[in-house]
Amino acid sequence: MTTTLLAAAEPELTGLAAWAVDLMETLGAPGAGLAIALENLFPPLPSEVILPLAGFTASQGSFTLAEVLFWTTLGSVVGALALYSVGALLGRERTRAIIKAVPLVDVADVDRTESWFVKHGKKAVFLGRMIPLFRSLISVPAGVTRMNLALFLALTTAGSVIWNTVFVLAGYVLGENWAVVEPWADGFQAVVIVAVVLAVGAFVAKRVVRNREHRRRVAAGQETRGGI
Repeated sequence: MTTTLLAAAEPELTGLAAWAVDLMETLGAPGAGLAIALENLFPPLPSEVILPLAGFTASQGSFTLAEVLFWTTLGSVVGALALYSVGALLGRERTRAIIKAVPLVDVADVDRTESWFVKHGKKAVFLGRMIPLFRSLISVPAGVTRMNLALFLALTTAGSVIWNTVFVLAGYVLGENWAVVEPWADGFQAVVIVAVVLAVGAFVAKRVVRNREHRRRVAAGQETRGGI
């Protein structure tokens, strides 16, 4: 790996991102693929840093653009397949059992989610590969519902190619300014996180109100029976 990469990377990167740099220094383009595979399993690994950095490295001639796109896409698919396997091993009944232990969530919610995924799973898997947080998580319900494996791999590959290509090309074109991609990606992720938090908050509030109404109706019914 070139000393230019070290000079560009070390001032900005620490922790997990710096580890990804070391991985690419040691293994080259396959190192980028391995980092992306692990990013699927451990979302704190920043693909929004790894991919542009890999693109920048390709622009320096350390490996080709085609190599980095191939290996990072392969890494995405391998990571997604691992999580699909987790979902498949959990299965429908184990998932329902786990959900029963979660406060404010009913098994009926699982059934509705499963029905939605069966109907819209193709779009969810494809588009989910291009949304922070959901990039990894979307593979689990695909495994739980036993989506056709060949279809899952095709959709995952297509979505990953788009996501990876955008960030790798950004790093390739921007060169030593590859790091400017990260704030934009962080902003996108922040929007997703806020949307998720609001959705969860709305769900919890609705469920709390529903449970209170249920308890009130039960109490009113008991009083009525007691007065008879």
